[in-house]
Amino acid sequence: MPKAYSLDLRQKIVEAYYEGGISQRKLAQQFGVATSFVQKLLKQSRETGSLAPKVRAAQTPTKLNEQQLEILRQLVAENNDATLEELRQMLNQRTQVLISVSTTDRMLRQKLNITFKKNALSSSQGERTSPASQG
Repeated sequence: MPKAYSLDLRQKIVEAYYEGGISQRKLAQQFGVATSFVQKLLKQSRETGSLAPKVRAAQTPTKLNEQQLEILRQLVAENNDATLEELRQMLNQRTQVLISVSTTDRMLRQKLNITFKKNALSSSQGERTSPASQG
């Protein structure tokens, strides 16, 4: 997760804006931040009076529990050339949990530390992504 901008920088941006004569876009360029950040900061200042970074309440829970992750790991070991879509479908058959292809990819990369390679297919057939060998 990216680090929040300092309170000092936030204060300088808001002060510069209220001193006037500069657009939000120019202000963003001057301070090296995104225009959307300047807009959100000014809105937060108006609505709450605070410039402090918002605190994230809780991390979104992972989509698969430890047992389901282990089943996914086994599926990869048993079907090393399966695509993400195929792994997703096999996981659904074994666990009755349906996740998206992108979530399947994220679970393999981040939770199981399994990376991917491109299968060698002719360009007319398109590219298929399958898990790289672990070992």
